[in-house]
Amino acid sequence: MPSRTLDHDPPGSASGPVPAPTRSAAPRRPGSGASRRLPYLLVLPTVLLLLAALGYPVGWQLVTSLRRFGLAQQFGAPPQWVGLDNYAALVSDPTLWGVVVRSVLFCVVTALVTVAVGGAVAVLMNALDRWTRLALQVALLLAWAMPIVAAMTVWIWIVDWRRGLLNWALVHLGVDSAAGHNWLAEPLSFFVVASVVVVWMSVPFVALSIYAGLTQVGQEVIEAAMLDGASGVQRLRYIYAPLVAPVLSIVMLLQLIWDLRVFTQIKLLQDAGSVANETNLLGTYVYQLGTGKGDFGTASAVSVLILLITVALSWYYVRSLMAQES
Repeated sequence: MPSRTLDHDPPGSASGPVPAPTRSAAPRRPGSGASRRLPYLLVLPTVLLLLAALGYPVGWQLVTSLRRFGLAQQFGAPPQWVGLDNYAALVSDPTLWGVVVRSVLFCVVTALVTVAVGGAVAVLMNALDRWTRLALQVALLLAWAMPIVAAMTVWIWIVDWRRGLLNWALVHLGVDSAAGHNWLAEPLSFFVVASVVVVWMSVPFVALSIYAGLTQVGQEVIEAAMLDGASGVQRLRYIYAPLVAPVLSIVMLLQLIWDLRVFTQIKLLQDAGSVANETNLLGTYVYQLGTGKGDFGTASAVSVLILLITVALSWYYVRSLMAQES
C-alpha cells in the first residue's frame, strides 16, 4: 500500500513554524544589593572607632617624629619641621642600637620561655583531676589579676640586697657570698630578674589559652592513639601539638609584641637600684628621651622604630595565621 505523506499540520496546532522558546530573565531578588552591603555597614562603626582611637595617635607620632618638639613647644612655641633629621640622628647613635639589640634578645628569649612554661602548665592541668585543676586555675587567675605595681613591690622586696628573701634563703642554704648581693646592680643579673618577673606575669594567660585549645581535642582521637600504642610523648607531639598549633601561634605573637614594649617592670626595677643607661630597653629608652630629656621628636622617632620592629618580628606569625585561615 503506498504510503501517504501528511502535508498538513496535526489538528489543534497553529500553522507555520513554531517559534523557539525564549528564556525568561531570572527574577531579581528584592533587596539583594542591600543585603550584600549590610555586613559592611555593620562593621563601619567599629572601623571608624578603631581609626579614631588608633589612627590619630599613630599619625601624631609620625608627624612629631619629623619635627623638633621639646620643652619650648610644650609651652606654646611652634614646632620646627626638621624632616628626617631625627631618624638620621638615631641611625648614627650607638646607644640606640645597643638598646635595640637588648630589647630584641630580651623579647625573643622571654617569649620563648613563657610559651614553653605556659605549655607545660597547660599539659599539667589537662592531666590533673578536676579539683586540683580548679585550684591551679584559680591560682593562675589570681597571679594574672594582680596589679603590676603591687606585684613588682613584692618582687623588689624578694631581690632586695639588704633584707630580701632571696639573699636570706641563699645564705641559709650555705651560699655565704649571697649576703648583701645586689641582683639589680649588674646588667646580666638585672635582666635575669626582669625575665623571671615578666615570665611569671605572662604564664597564666599562656597556660589558660593553651589549655583551652587542649580541651578541644576529641577524646576519641586520644583513645584511638592509645589503642595503637602511642606513648604520652608521642600523643603530645603528633596529636596535641598540631591541633593546638593555631593557639600557640597566637600566644607567641602576642608575647613577642608585649615583651618588646615592656616598660613598667623594667622601670620599677631600675628605680630599685640599677643603672638606667645600662639596662634600658626600648620602652624605658623612649620614656627617658621624652619625659626625661624633653626631646619628644626623637622619642616619637624611636616609637616609630618600635612599630617597625614589631611588624618585622610578627610578620612570620601573621603570615602563618593567614595561611591557616585560607
